[in-house]
Amino acid sequence: MAEPTAAGMDLQKVKPSIVEEFVAGAKKGFYIGAEMIAPAMVLAFVLIEFLNITGLMTIVGTAVGPVMAVFGLPGEAIVALVAAFFAKAAGCAAAASLYAQGTITAQQATILFPACVTMGTLIGHFVRIVITSNANKKWHGLLLCIPVIDAAISMWLTRIIIHFF
Repeated sequence: MAEPTAAGMDLQKVKPSIVEEFVAGAKKGFYIGAEMIAPAMVLAFVLIEFLNITGLMTIVGTAVGPVMAVFGLPGEAIVALVAAFFAKAAGCAAAASLYAQGTITAQQATILFPACVTMGTLIGHFVRIVITSNANKKWHGLLLCIPVIDAAISMWLTRIIIHFF
């Protein structure tokens, strides 16, 4: 049997084992959750609790109620969309919190989900992509509006699909 060459031994040293790959991936996933997702979820819970404690939830809900009704949602559901501006997880967590409180139904949470994903993390992505790429400022408004329009379309389509099921 031939002995491994020096080049073959170097390849064996460089290539990590499947266990090392798994551990590295798990570690990376943990840090993403701890550094990005958890703070966004805390933001959503703090936002909702602040609005509830101060009574602003009722005022905001009444003010945007007619617009949200188009999508089959109560006005208070706007909180999930506002939270989604900062992070997708925050929007989804806000919708889950509204559901847990009985403010929205499971169907209404389902309507909110694609909107939270579609326009989620809009502020962060806008800064990281549009601002750092030095995009023409005349397009900034449009670049901010497109994900919001997409979110509105996704809520409307989800409402229609749910209606038929």
